[in-house]
Amino acid sequence: MTGFIGTRVSDADRGPQVRLSPDDARARLLNEGELAWVHGPRRQELATVVVDAAVHRGDVVLRDVAGVSPSEVVRVVKPDLDSHTRRGNFA
Repeated sequence: MTGFIGTRVSDADRGPQVRLSPDDARARLLNEGELAWVHGPRRQELATVVVDAAVHRGDVVLRDVAGVSPSEVVRVVKPDLDSHTRRGNFA
């Protein structure tokens, strides 16, 4: 991770967000405005994707994602909403 933005309660634009380069977003099949899982060393959280050409390939900038710091490695993953992951009989 290369940057972290923390907002205040009074800020109009706030909430979990991940900024990716266009190449990284394309490799992860992520589009602007979608949700993505951000996996940090202590927790995971859903964040809105912003495709930003100013972010270098391999880097991310996070906003309001708890449990991460700029010196840590994070993974950004597209949620798998198509697979049936629950076990059991739903008859």
